[in-house]
Amino acid sequence: MENMEATNREIKSLFSEKKRVRNPFVPIGALITAGVLTAGLISFKKGNSELGQTLMRARVVTQGATVALMVGTAVYYGEKL
Repeated sequence: MENMEATNREIKSLFSEKKRVRNPFVPIGALITAGVLTAGLISFKKGNSELGQTLMRARVVTQGATVALMVGTAVYYGEKL
């Protein structure tokens, strides 16, 4: 049991407070991106290429917004911590 506590302390020391700070909007953006991608692929499969193309463009926008959130969070918390 003592060995397990020592291991837990070592693991916790590897991860600083800085690495644990997260932006809750990033997973939401990733889910939205995945949803738009799935809808686009389904519309392509059904033969509606015009809607599929529109959804693929929307996916690029949502993916770009998610990446911008990730970078913005890294820059913001990188300077604060």
